[in-house]
Amino acid sequence: MTSDTQSATDAALIRALAKRCSAAISESAFELTTLDQAIGDGDHGLNMNRGFLAIAEAAEDLAAAPFGAALQKAGTILVMKVGGASGPLYGSALMAMGKAAPVAPSTPQEAAAMLRAGFEAVKARGRSDVGAKTMLDALAPVLAALEAGGGAAEVRAAVAQGLEATREMRATKGRAAFLGERSIGHIDPGARSAQVLANVACDLAEGAS
Repeated sequence: MTSDTQSATDAALIRALAKRCSAAISESAFELTTLDQAIGDGDHGLNMNRGFLAIAEAAEDLAAAPFGAALQKAGTILVMKVGGASGPLYGSALMAMGKAAPVAPSTPQEAAAMLRAGFEAVKARGRSDVGAKTMLDALAPVLAALEAGGGAAEVRAAVAQGLEATREMRATKGRAAFLGERSIGHIDPGARSAQVLANVACDLAEGAS
């Protein structure tokens, strides 16, 4: 593949990611807010929607940049536009993923290396880890599936499993941690938004329209 062809391919992917992630988050905003009302501030859907709308609005500018730089710019947008913990966490993830992947990954292992960078950035920024009832619990199974060479079907199954696992976890990070045992029985809203975004990536990997 020539450099011009690679650039065009990456641009098309960035444009599609920006627009379709925004659409998916918008469609899920009410659900995310409802989940967050149970154990958090109740603003996760609103905040995420604001951030991803801004990314969609910047889609053409993002598509003009190399893949890695575009992800970093998108991460900066989220940090600036999204309130609460979500902006810094998702923004840090995208910026780290962009630094790790100058061009779009073409194999599960390359995608895993990119996600690993984002995963570690979220851990560092949130001072958290798997088991604390956060987005990390949805992302960890995805990372494992990719590292094992899994495709879109395996990633979808993994993120769904990770999301459901948060239901019976006791939150130890964020506002939900103040609920203690009462946080058990609720799905984590950050894990759900991570699933929404992972599913969009799977759709694009499969070439779904």
